[in-house]
Amino acid sequence: MTEYAGSCLCKTITFTVTGFSDRVANCHCTMCRKFHGAAFGTLVAVEGLTWLTGLESLQDYVAGNGTVRSFCVRCGASLGFRESGAGIEQIELAIATFDDALPVSVDAQIYTRYKANWCDLLENVPAFSEGRE
Repeated sequence: MTEYAGSCLCKTITFTVTGFSDRVANCHCTMCRKFHGAAFGTLVAVEGLTWLTGLESLQDYVAGNGTVRSFCVRCGASLGFRESGAGIEQIELAIATFDDALPVSVDAQIYTRYKANWCDLLENVPAFSEGRE
């Protein structure tokens, strides 16, 4: 079984996963842009998540809509997102936190009506003004 490793910026929080969803989207919603400090956030649902170190440094921010965004309290790295009421094992991880090359590719661009005016959408990747339609 292949494991893929990842971590926060300071490497306090480390984890492995054994698999990924086949659906990966760049999310242009305002919350993802602000949380990641970037034009969009790219998150992926994972399988076989094991937190190796630093789980005590994982902090949650609950947004006004009830979604939960998790980050490292030491370095501030954005680690993931989950729906209201979902446990930490149901987190979608920020794809940029992985240390290994991943067997996934972006297949959609969502909430594009909120995209930054200075960011162009990817060609040949379906774009949706809201979530996947």
